Amino acid sequence: MFDIPLTRKEVDKQLSQYQKINYNQFRWWRSYQPKNKPLDNRKPLRDRIFNGDFDYSCYKAQIYLVEYQLNDLLKECDNDYQKYLEKGAVQLARRKRLIEDFEKDESERLSSLITAFTHHFRCNKEQVEEEMLNCSGELIDLYYIIEEKYKIVHMPYPLKRRGRPKKVI
Repeated sequence: MFDIPLTRKEVDKQLSQYQKINYNQFRWWRSYQPKNKPLDNRKPLRDRIFNGDFDYSCYKAQIYLVEYQLNDLLKECDNDYQKYLEKGAVQLARRKRLIEDFEKDESERLSSLITAFTHHFRCNKEQVEEEMLNCSGELIDLYYIIEEKYKIVHMPYPLKRRGRPKKVI
């Protein structure tokens, strides 16, 4: 029923990069999450790229896993679609919600990446998008290309702390 571009071994390999999570009644459709928590926006862009904050979303591999399970269920039901829909209702709902989460997560990651590039370098959104289209490597390659072409605006690190200053002894 579902045409999946990856083999089951490749899907399992991708999912092994993520952390299995316990059941959550409010997000019951999610089974995995990234091992590294995203860094704060105040951290350097390069560190955030190496941490994996802008990597491909983990929901796509979960979608493939659910689709494999649904294909197995269809074979088990001997192409009886009424029986398949009854048994696979939860998996179909899980797939639908994972697709929604994937689309939302990917658009957020892309917009935050573009924002981070525009804040860190002297370029605008259109220039960043043009460089993204021209770059054929990985994200860190894009970072180095933009770093060469556009100068760093300022290094806001370390940030000045608010509040009472430290005592000078």
